Amino acid sequence: MRKAFSLVLCLLLFASCEQNFLPKPQGYNRIDLPAHAFLKLTDGYPYTLDYSESSQVEKDSFNLKEDTWINLNYADFGAKVHLTYKKIDGENIDFKSLSEDAFRLTAKHQKMAYGIEEGILITPEGYVAVVAELEGEVPTQFQFFVTDSTQHFLRGALYFNTAMKNDSLAPVIEYIKVDMAHLMNSVKFLD
Repeated sequence: MRKAFSLVLCLLLFASCEQNFLPKPQGYNRIDLPAHAFLKLTDGYPYTLDYSESSQVEKDSFNLKEDTWINLNYADFGAKVHLTYKKIDGENIDFKSLSEDAFRLTAKHQKMAYGIEEGILITPEGYVAVVAELEGEVPTQFQFFVTDSTQHFLRGALYFNTAMKNDSLAPVIEYIKVDMAHLMNSVKFLD
């Protein structure tokens, strides 16, 4: 009887030892974000603004004729904020065409975006800022422009140099959005 009981117990143990191995889901790298700190951009531009210490100011290489265009390169995050400036002269370059162009560039992403939220704010200097936040697998998640609508127009767009899914970039996107909000509120046009 004892042998039969031991045999049944062994069979039950072997039968219950089946392993259903499931691999761990793939994780994402940990991203340590620094505290927000800012430097002032002042030299050689028709505007001043505060930009993040986490970024480096670079001349824009897309259009070399435009010496007031710059990029804020977030090298540690593989991101750039492209800043383009235009002087409104009322004849060749007017506010209407610049704002329509900014809205058209944002609207290009409607096919891939889950949603686009737009907002208008007034900066401490009294300028109008229009912000567009795009959701989904789009190449740019944040765009804006700041203008006095009579003489100056500064447009910005955030781009990443990676094909990663935007949900894994969410902490970095939110971090840079805070930097861009500070940047917009610090813009001052010079005459």
